[in-house]
Amino acid sequence: MRFLTAGETHGPQLTTIIEGLPSNLPIAAEAINEQLARRQKGHGRGRRMQIEKDTVQIVGGVRHGKTTGAPVALVVSNNDWKNWTQIMGADPVPDDSEAKRRVNRPRPGHADLNGGLKYNQRDMRNILERSSARETTARVAVGAVARELLAQFGIRTVSHVIRIGDIEVNRMDVSVDELREITEESPVRVADKEAEAKMIEAIDAAKADGDTLGGIVEVIIEGLPVGLGSHVQWDRKLDGRIAQAVVSIQAFKGVEFGIGFEAAKLRGSKVHDEIVYSQDGGFKRASNRAGGFEGGMTSGMPLVVRGVMKPISTLYKPLQSVDIDTKEVFTAQVERSDTCAVPAAGVIMENVIAWEVANAFMEKFGGDSLEEIRANYENYLEQIEQY
Repeated sequence: MRFLTAGETHGPQLTTIIEGLPSNLPIAAEAINEQLARRQKGHGRGRRMQIEKDTVQIVGGVRHGKTTGAPVALVVSNNDWKNWTQIMGADPVPDDSEAKRRVNRPRPGHADLNGGLKYNQRDMRNILERSSARETTARVAVGAVARELLAQFGIRTVSHVIRIGDIEVNRMDVSVDELREITEESPVRVADKEAEAKMIEAIDAAKADGDTLGGIVEVIIEGLPVGLGSHVQWDRKLDGRIAQAVVSIQAFKGVEFGIGFEAAKLRGSKVHDEIVYSQDGGFKRASNRAGGFEGGMTSGMPLVVRGVMKPISTLYKPLQSVDIDTKEVFTAQVERSDTCAVPAAGVIMENVIAWEVANAFMEKFGGDSLEEIRANYENYLEQIEQY
């Protein structure tokens, strides 16, 4: 499967085309809208979330609630477009027009300067409009479709925040379903009420200072079969593909699986997961330090991935920059932004990973219809049971 997205943060819409979905997969706009709404929540979001109420239009590839096998086309309109029609319109305007809202003072930590130099753009609005995290709206919509495919086979996904700034949660021994229920009610998507209060306080303090906060989010996926991905080529290793997808999310700077970087401190006997066998359960791991992967393939244990999000680069008390015209020192340009988007980033990471898992699922059990995929999947499970 593959997809492409198009659109700018203040353009008329975000557009997505998904190719390779099987026919007869139930798809409803409500399921996609649920994920889009989750992405907009979280303490620390900016005023843009009060303007945009993201909803999807399915404009191709779905008829009477099911995919047809044709490419699926999705559109999310930008409500703010009415205030940017001249600024972001496709029609030419004079070079000296105030309507351009030209950006000439790049923000440290953003794509502004690198993109301007690479694409020879003297107006860095042409860079920031596409590099903005608004683009993740389209990727969440894609992930929502992927989740519908995974749900057909009992695969469940949840995300939660484990750190904002210097505040870390105390881990709770709860099921995926319980964790989802608790965190969906939390303004910072955590299960630890004490940490929640401290995180909210820290976000408010950063906002008052014109500053921003980053953090760490964790995604857990249960119900995966053994053998998604492959060891035979570097680019078929599913953990590698997930790692690339996670760090492709705007502001993400690191990723780890299972115990991750902690493994560097430990001996091998404390890192690897012992293999056990039972008549009714087959081969299992006695622990899950590897986070559901061995050799680039799923092990049948829950997938556990963490991503590190840096603080957002747009500051209301901006850092020093340089005017690209005069080369004089100025403070960086300010665009509307969030103080902390870590809770929303967890939702984005969920859906980005869901796409990669669904893609690997289709590679393993692929067929042109949902019924064919189900038959292939059930045959594979039978093969494993007889191993």
